[in-house]
Amino acid sequence: MPDRGAPPAHLVDHLARFAESVAGVCRLGVAFSGGVDSSVLLALALRELGPDRVLAITGVSPSLAARDRSRAASVADHLGAHLLEVRTHEIDRADYRRNDPDRCYFCKDELFSVISDELVAEHGLDAVAYGENADDALRPDRPGAGAAAEHRVLRPLADAGLDKKAVRELGRWLDVPTAETPASPCLASRIPHGQEVTAEKLAQVEAAEDAVLALGIPEARVRHHGDIARIEVPVEHLATVVAAHSTLVAEVRRAGFRHATLDLAGLQSGLFTLDALGLRRAQP
Repeated sequence: MPDRGAPPAHLVDHLARFAESVAGVCRLGVAFSGGVDSSVLLALALRELGPDRVLAITGVSPSLAARDRSRAASVADHLGAHLLEVRTHEIDRADYRRNDPDRCYFCKDELFSVISDELVAEHGLDAVAYGENADDALRPDRPGAGAAAEHRVLRPLADAGLDKKAVRELGRWLDVPTAETPASPCLASRIPHGQEVTAEKLAQVEAAEDAVLALGIPEARVRHHGDIARIEVPVEHLATVVAAHSTLVAEVRRAGFRHATLDLAGLQSGLFTLDALGLRRAQP
C-alpha cells in the first residue's frame, strides 16, 4: 500500500499490537464484507503482510444485498487486495432460518466452515481473521463471535484494543473508502426473531431498502412485519421520506409488501436482537 505518512500518535501502540497479532502468519484470509471494520482490517493486513500474503473473502448469499456485494468488490480493488467470493448456504440451515437471537452464530459458522473446508488448503491459508473490534468484543448480542472462536478465527482489531472510533480514524489515515460509511448489517437482521428467514423475505427487504436509499438517504432499514414494511431512517431524514411518500409506497408494494409505515423513532440499529435479549436501549 502507498505510504500514508505517520499514523496518529495515540494509535501507534495499537498498531504495534496489531502487527504482533499477525506476526508469523504466512498467508492470511480476511473475512471481508466491505464495511468499515473488515475494510480497515484488510488495509492493515495488506500493510503488514503485503498483497501476495492476504486474501479477502466475501461470502455471497441471499442475506447479502447486491449493493453491499458491489461495495466490497470496489473497496478491495481500491485497496489493491485479491478478492475471492464464495457461496455460503446458511439459508439451508434450519437453525438459521428459525431466526432465534443466536442466528448470527449459524451464519458465521457457515462462512468459516466453507473457508476451512474449501479455501484453506486450496489457497495456502494458515490463518483467517475477521473484523471484530474492541467495542464489539464487549457486546452481549453478537453470537457470531462464538462461531469465530470455535473456528480459531483471529480478531486482530479487538486484540489490538481498537474500538469503533479508532477503527474509523485508522480508516481515514489509510484512505479506506468506507471509513465514514454507516454500518450495514445483513438483510436477515430486518426480520423479527422467531419469524422464519426466507429468501423471499430477504429479497423484499432488499428491494424496499434500495427504494429508500435511492432518495439520497445515507442509511435505512426496512423491517419485515409480514405484509407491512416498517421504514427506519435517521430522524433528520424523516421529512425526505414523507415528501416522497407516493413514489415510495409504490416501490414498497412492488417489492411485495401491502403496507408501508414510517417509524417516527428513527433508525434503531440492532433493535430486534436487543428486544429478544431484554436489552433495548432507552430512546432519547
